[in-house]
Amino acid sequence: MLVWRCKPPAVPFPLSLGTFVKHFSVIEPNPFPLHRIKAKSLTTAAAIGTHNSSCFDSFSCRQKKQIRLYVDTLLQWNQKMNLTAVTDVDEVMERHIEDSLAILPPIQDSYVSHCNASIDSIKLVDVGTGAGLPGLVLAIACPAWKVTLLESMNKRCDFLEHAVSVTGLSNVEVVRGRAENLGQNVSFREKFDVAVARAVAEMRILAEYCLPLVRVGGLFIAAKGHDPQEEVRNAERSLKLMGSSTLQLCSVESRSPYGQRTAIICSKDRPTPRKYPRDPGTPAKLPL
Repeated sequence: MLVWRCKPPAVPFPLSLGTFVKHFSVIEPNPFPLHRIKAKSLTTAAAIGTHNSSCFDSFSCRQKKQIRLYVDTLLQWNQKMNLTAVTDVDEVMERHIEDSLAILPPIQDSYVSHCNASIDSIKLVDVGTGAGLPGLVLAIACPAWKVTLLESMNKRCDFLEHAVSVTGLSNVEVVRGRAENLGQNVSFREKFDVAVARAVAEMRILAEYCLPLVRVGGLFIAAKGHDPQEEVRNAERSLKLMGSSTLQLCSVESRSPYGQRTAIICSKDRPTPRKYPRDPGTPAKLPL
């Protein structure tokens, strides 16, 4: 397993790393060395409109408006369906928007460093996107990226399609379906540069959901809690079977219960065997 530390690459990004990174500090060595990224906190939707939040300094007026429209739409629809347990605007900004943006620097850094390719225009799939987190927020932050939001629940897909329409995003596609089926579909199998997942399942299950969708040489990034090392160790066999290995664990500060979230970054080293993913429901019932 190759473990390396994040370094801000000297290439132009669609969203400045400095916008999100306050300082870097090295964590004491452990089986999976962590590199801490200190993300500045977001305030409220009103702060976006008045340009008071330093996290949005590099956002255009259009991007700030898109974030506001998305948050407003999320809270409106949440009154009639279960999209999020968070019902306060400030909390949505801190716990959902900031949390989604916090994994952007690790994605950018890892892709440029490991994939040796430009980050300017990539194909990203958000598996089990739910209310569009983090995929829709990343699509706003990086308008040159082509983002696919994969969701199995029809009502949530209705919301996502409405949110995409309201925000005017032209770089987002909403796909209704299960990851197990899409992973066996030639139109989606190994077609993406990056797969991300946030608050979906444990790593053993996520590996089988996400990695069949990632091209060889691409990345799978799972947003996890403050101490996922045991979960990562338990997933080593599953990752290997999917043709992957863990590159690094990157710790970013956020509004999660423990004040930080860990981005688990895995590389796709070999093609995934055709027998994976297994039938719908099997990965969750019988994790590898």
